[in-house]
Amino acid sequence: MESPEFWQGIEQFNQAEFYDCHDTLEAIWMDAIATEKNFYQGILQIAVACYHLGNYNWRGAVTLLGEGIRRLSYFQPSHSEIDVSALVSQSYELLQQLQQIEPDRVQVFVENLSQDQSFPFPKIQIIQDS
Repeated sequence: MESPEFWQGIEQFNQAEFYDCHDTLEAIWMDAIATEKNFYQGILQIAVACYHLGNYNWRGAVTLLGEGIRRLSYFQPSHSEIDVSALVSQSYELLQQLQQIEPDRVQVFVENLSQDQSFPFPKIQIIQDS
């Protein structure tokens, strides 16, 4: 069972409040047991990647997306009521798109991303008990 702070961080992620999400989840990550650290760190890295992307930092976004995907891949398909496979898939799609553009074109990419609702920033999906 995850803490209210965890769910607050997930909500912040889904509202594209990536800096706040980082602050919220970092405290949880730092206190987590060893087997859970990679789960929290993976989400944190994807959040920070999206934050970097919002600041047109192509290199930071690409690097942290890759690291976050790598860490979360071990928790697929789901963990702590989170659809990890969906988050990994969406993050990988974003990473592939970024790798296909020149780093100096990242501002145009981000502006188009913000306007194109068919390709938004990754969202964390919660798995509902049936």
